[in-house]
Amino acid sequence: MTPDSFAAVRGAIATRQAQLVTIRRDIHRHPEISWQEQRTTALVCDLLEEGGLKPTRLSKSGLVVDIGAEDAAYRVALRADIDALPVRERTGLDFASVSPGVCHACGHDVHTTALVGAGLALAGQDEALRAADAAVRLVFQPAEEAIPGGAELVVGEGHLEGVDAAYALHCDPSLDVGKVGLREGPITAAADRIDVKLTGRGGHTSRPHLTEDLTYALAKVVTEVPALLSRRVDPRAGALLVWGQMHAGAAGNVIPSSGEATGTLRILDAEVWHQIGPIVKELVESVAKPYGVGVEVVHSPGVPPVVNDATAIADLRAGAVQMGLDPVATRQSMGGEDFAWFLHHAPGAMARLGTRAPGGRTYDLHQGDLIVDEAAISAGAMLLASTALAAIGRYAANHATSS
Repeated sequence: MTPDSFAAVRGAIATRQAQLVTIRRDIHRHPEISWQEQRTTALVCDLLEEGGLKPTRLSKSGLVVDIGAEDAAYRVALRADIDALPVRERTGLDFASVSPGVCHACGHDVHTTALVGAGLALAGQDEALRAADAAVRLVFQPAEEAIPGGAELVVGEGHLEGVDAAYALHCDPSLDVGKVGLREGPITAAADRIDVKLTGRGGHTSRPHLTEDLTYALAKVVTEVPALLSRRVDPRAGALLVWGQMHAGAAGNVIPSSGEATGTLRILDAEVWHQIGPIVKELVESVAKPYGVGVEVVHSPGVPPVVNDATAIADLRAGAVQMGLDPVATRQSMGGEDFAWFLHHAPGAMARLGTRAPGGRTYDLHQGDLIVDEAAISAGAMLLASTALAAIGRYAANHATSS
């Protein structure tokens, strides 16, 4: 693509900056959890239609829209996740969530708005894309926070067919706004869900010897299994089991007849990820066995690591530089991301988008007090749009050389 295309995209996003902030605040104020993103889907659909685009809704929630050549020789996918978390907001912002116990604590409102901005800017490049026999597919994906997640719906409904490269971004509150974190190879971890249920004879706390002491047994499972896992799996694989929920009993003087724990299992090594489920099940059963309880372990595989393609990282770096953003090195994290399933169908990469106000506080994701510098919205829009142009320009140059 020509320098004029990059300049036009940058200008189009800059003129919409105030509008994008308004859109993001609307989405932020009305968060929706996984698979329930109907209002968000409708809002995005209306905005894209107003920009002259023709979105197609997914079967549950979310949507896709194409820009450029219908039967393109080269097609880029840009993805944003649109769901929120079941977390109570504690920011005190004027546009804080009005949905009790739900908020955008992972920054998906920023991702969604950035892709809207990128799409509206790229719509102005439709003729240039067609001339290059290229296209861009915007994917507004539901349910990234669920297992199984919305990426599998997108793939299952055929929206990765014909895609040659895929790109996404994720808010990073440890990076200043204007910076873009890049890494070749794995950038996230595999993430699974582990559900444990123990059952047995309850009774009075004065006579634990006449019961299967569920609460005690559950505490042993929760504390001992993560430690045992570190002795059964190569530590270089980075296996980490952390419990987020425990439920057992309703009274202090009653031993309950059932108890449950739910957690996440995260692994840096994709090969070990395929082997670890039976190991966790064996460890839970062995720890619980001395207490005579019934044991049920459900291992729900979630997502593999996101593995960034080197060429795709070069596209992101080129796109960032074109927009005056600052690409910096970043590390692999233990977070999981179902964008990994996109990369099983097309090479691509995920970037980290700086959202911290320079000199400001460093927040954490998945916390109800998360605040982002709203300059990150237009930065994200520019990064996505410019990366698509960079990838298409690379393809065109390579195609011309090979011809």
